Amino acid sequence: MLKQTLQQKLLQKLSPQQIQFIKLLQVPTVSLDTRIKEELEENPALEDISLANMNEPAEEYPDKDPDEDSFGEDDQSTELDEFNVDDYLQADDINDYGGGQNSNGDDEDDRKEIPIAIQNSFFENLQQQLDLLALSDRDFLIGQQIIGSLDDDGYLRRPISSLIDDLAFSQNIIAEEQEMEDMLKVIQEFDPAGIGARNLQECLLIQLRKKDQDNPIIKKAMAVVEDHLEEFTKKHYDKLERSLNINSDELKEIVNEILKLNPKPGDSGAVAGKQLHIIPDFHITNNDGVLHLTLNARNAPELRVSRSYQEMFDHYDKAAQKDKKMKEAVQFVKQKLDSAKWFIDAIKQRQQTLLKTMNAIMNYQYEYFLTADERKLKPMILKDIADRIDMDISTVSRVANSKYVQTEFGTFLLKSFFSEAIQTDTGEEVSNKEVKKILEECISTENKRKPLADEKLTEILKEKGYTIARRTVAKYREAMGIPVARLRKQL
Repeated sequence: MLKQTLQQKLLQKLSPQQIQFIKLLQVPTVSLDTRIKEELEENPALEDISLANMNEPAEEYPDKDPDEDSFGEDDQSTELDEFNVDDYLQADDINDYGGGQNSNGDDEDDRKEIPIAIQNSFFENLQQQLDLLALSDRDFLIGQQIIGSLDDDGYLRRPISSLIDDLAFSQNIIAEEQEMEDMLKVIQEFDPAGIGARNLQECLLIQLRKKDQDNPIIKKAMAVVEDHLEEFTKKHYDKLERSLNINSDELKEIVNEILKLNPKPGDSGAVAGKQLHIIPDFHITNNDGVLHLTLNARNAPELRVSRSYQEMFDHYDKAAQKDKKMKEAVQFVKQKLDSAKWFIDAIKQRQQTLLKTMNAIMNYQYEYFLTADERKLKPMILKDIADRIDMDISTVSRVANSKYVQTEFGTFLLKSFFSEAIQTDTGEEVSNKEVKKILEECISTENKRKPLADEKLTEILKEKGYTIARRTVAKYREAMGIPVARLRKQL
């Protein structure tokens, strides 16, 4: 028997306007222009005031009495009646402003500011070198197959047997393994040196073979790469000196020679990618010890609801007779007007939230923004700012993760000002960034022949009043991208 029950639930759902605001809030300034352009294209009821002023026609009758109406009532009615709503009503769907896509690409003006030189790609350069060789059609196709199988680093990481199978299926060529090996050696002579290698060892050896073979340092460098590569990568220099029967000065020359080689030759011929530049969302200036915060002007576009659409709606809404087509027109225009108002309100709310959040961060870290001394950074988490501005933590997170502030000492991601607290021996709470700064200074001034191990760094911090576990020191070191002591060793 079917049992029916009645149950009440309290659910919280976001309205389309709230979803739109959330999506706009996390859009950085560099992408806001593109997002606004998309909205202007999709919603004809939304206008950019700056563009609208440019498109307004010049006054044809400058001597006309300004109090006199430019158009009669009948003319205005005729103009509105001639508006064809069919073009809009046949659109696929009314735009859902809660799910608009955000474009992360730079706008057209920014692309014009940073021209990128057109040059051949890495694979095109190899193909051009192959074209210059006097090869049979068979060898040429084999060479093309090998070049096409290289990865972006310039390595051939696929086995020869796979290339043979590909040739058989794509070109109907049954190649022998020796043929492939011979053609691979030809391609390994191409520029940049080291191309077509199957591993790091082969890549370095190819480059060394192109150097002066009469130089004893080159010969010993080849011996290191060929027979002692593991000891070299792990910086076991003592073992290398014993194995090669050389002193530290000779080893230093050999190491320097190997370090000049390119472990990823494919990168040297690659076209430079799209240049990424940061457009700060905020500017902080120091006026005689008083900080002044401003929002990037690009975050405050001059948008308005189209007057012609508003007049059109009023005209349709006041019409005496309304057939089905007229009702559809009224509904369409109303939806476009509402959507335009929602978008403008969301942009304004975005401006207010950005300023409110950044102002709280600036006041919290006031001493840091005055002095640029990282030791002045206070421990600060998202909740600290959320409590100050009476907003949700997720709102602060959306602002901090994608926005930049320009100061007199650099441009920084807001997220970089947040840090956890560490308690000193005196009971004072300091930012973990202060500890990282001390670690960085210790490592930068250490004896490179005998780098400081994590245990020693822990002792130094303890002497300075920071009682931190060794594993925490290791975590901070790795977060800063600093390798272990053994790999920092230099001759």
